[in-house]
Amino acid sequence: MPTKDFQDANRNLYDDKRNHPEGRPRRGSMFDYKHYEVQSVQLNFGPQHPAAHGVLRLIMELDGEIIMRLDPHIGLLHRGTEKLIEYKTYTQQALPYFDRLDYCSMMCNEQCYSLAVEKLLGITVPPRAKYIRTLFAELTRIMNHLMNVATHVLDCGAITPLFWLFEEREKMFEIYERVSGARMHSAYIRPGGVAVDIPIGLLDDIYEIVLKLPERLNEVSDLLDTNPIWIQRTKDVGLVSAEDAIDLGFSGVMLRGSGVQWDLRKTQPYDAYADMDFDVPVGVKGDCYDR
Repeated sequence: MPTKDFQDANRNLYDDKRNHPEGRPRRGSMFDYKHYEVQSVQLNFGPQHPAAHGVLRLIMELDGEIIMRLDPHIGLLHRGTEKLIEYKTYTQQALPYFDRLDYCSMMCNEQCYSLAVEKLLGITVPPRAKYIRTLFAELTRIMNHLMNVATHVLDCGAITPLFWLFEEREKMFEIYERVSGARMHSAYIRPGGVAVDIPIGLLDDIYEIVLKLPERLNEVSDLLDTNPIWIQRTKDVGLVSAEDAIDLGFSGVMLRGSGVQWDLRKTQPYDAYADMDFDVPVGVKGDCYDR
C-alpha cells in the first residue's frame, strides 16, 4: 500500500494547476527537461566484428553516416611473424607463414618474400620461372580485387554481385589447386623460382577463364552503376586529394584512386613485369567510387 507522502507527491505530479515558469502546464514530470542537440556519436568497430575481415579496432565518431573522426588501433593485427621465423629455414619452414599474412593475396606475399631472399643471397631466377611468377601474381591480384568489390558491395546492401564474382574467384582457386595441390595456402612461389612447373593444359584453361572474365565484370558494372544506393554511398564520399594521399603514405589502389600514377610494377619492375605492356588506371576525384 503506497504511503501518504507518495500519494501526495503523485497527486502534485499530475496537477495541471502547478504551472511551468514559462506558463506551460507540467506534463507529468517533477523535473524541467532540457533539449539537447546530439552533435555526434562514438561507435566501436571491432576488434571482433562480422563486417571486418581481420582483427582491427576502429573508434569512429559519426554524424549520421558520415565518419567525422577515426582512431585506428592496429596493434591487434600484430602476429609476430618476424620472431616466429627466426629459427626457421628459408624455404620449407618460413615460406608458409607468408601465405597467411594476407589470405586474399597468398602468392603475392610469397613473391615478396622470395624476392627478398633472392636479393640477400644473390640468386638468379630462370626466365620461365619469372613469367610463371608474374602470371600467378596477376591471378592472385584479380582474386583479391574480386573479393574486395564483392564484399564491399555486400556491405552496401547488394548481394547479387557477391555470387557472380565469387563464382569467377572459385575458378581461379581451381587453378591454384591444380598447380600446387592447395586452394589457398599454396607455398608455390619459392626463393629461386617456383615449386613445380605448370601442368600440361593449365595455360589453355587460364586463357579461357581470362577471356570470359571481362563479360562478367561488365555485368557487375552495369548492375552497380545503375544502383542509386551504391552510387550515393561511394561517389563524393571519402575524398582524398593527391597531395594528402602522398602525405599520408597511401599506396596501391588507394594512391592511384587519388590520381597519382604510381605502380611498382611500372616504376620498379620485378620478375617479368619489365617485359609487360599495360596501363595504370587512376582516379579523378579520389573518392570511394574511384578507388
